[in-house]
Amino acid sequence: MTDYMAESKVIGVVGAGQMGAGIAQLAAVSGADVWLLDKDAGALLTAKSSISDSVQRFVSKGQLSKEGGINALSHLQYTSNLEDLRFADIVIEAIVESEDVKKKLFVELDKMVKGSAILASNTSSISITRLAAATKRPHQVIGMHFMNPPPIMKLVEVIRGAETSDETFDATKTLAERFGKIVVCSKDYAGFIVNRILMPMINEAFHALYTGVATKEDIDAGMKLGTNQPMGPLQLADFIGLDVCLSILKVLQNGLGDIKYAPCPLLVQYVDAGRLGRKRGIGVYNYRKLPKELKPSPRL
Repeated sequence: MTDYMAESKVIGVVGAGQMGAGIAQLAAVSGADVWLLDKDAGALLTAKSSISDSVQRFVSKGQLSKEGGINALSHLQYTSNLEDLRFADIVIEAIVESEDVKKKLFVELDKMVKGSAILASNTSSISITRLAAATKRPHQVIGMHFMNPPPIMKLVEVIRGAETSDETFDATKTLAERFGKIVVCSKDYAGFIVNRILMPMINEAFHALYTGVATKEDIDAGMKLGTNQPMGPLQLADFIGLDVCLSILKVLQNGLGDIKYAPCPLLVQYVDAGRLGRKRGIGVYNYRKLPKELKPSPRL
């Protein structure tokens, strides 16, 4: 299956948000035929526009040839019909970070896609073993966690469930490398590698703000300049989405049973108020009022 995945095959991506669109772009640039699915037609239109813009930026920077850009866009199909994924060799889901919603999708995909297909989840924290158990092909279910934004960030976490086969793991690792990514491998524990370490740091930054240790600007500047990070933890939380951070912390607390992962009350309050970060225009920071040149960038 490793050689099989190294060839140009059919890749399905479910979820046309920022992550799904980015994954679809990577797959298309790699030469695969890609079907990007979302039940929301508006989300598909937005994804099509954002992918086209992103590909053109790579071309303008000389990181992708003009012919390569045209070829990548020609490999992309957009659909709201799950049946269009029936011939996919691998389906990567990038939908809402909810175990129940992901399980429901995997049950539907399991019934519909061909028997040899791999089902991969872009989950950042949810148990791959439990997702796999909802299907009749647990040995072909795996975690494939891309970092945001997928076309730029070099890392992919590959997570084996309890039943994931060596063949599925090798094929998935090969595919990630075909996308130009560096792969790290994690066992199936809550939060995997990156978020198990990252989310407590973000949570502690919220506690520092909540208890008045410092202003949000000083907390972010301190961590950015003092530890050589590209952005501060509160700014990063806004970029990720405060609702996503809260969801991951709850998974960590429930999965690892340690109160140290309990979400900061301020984070909970912000999410309750709809302050979800950059995608809503307000989170820890108010992006609606900042001039464009002063808005925090994901790549500082």
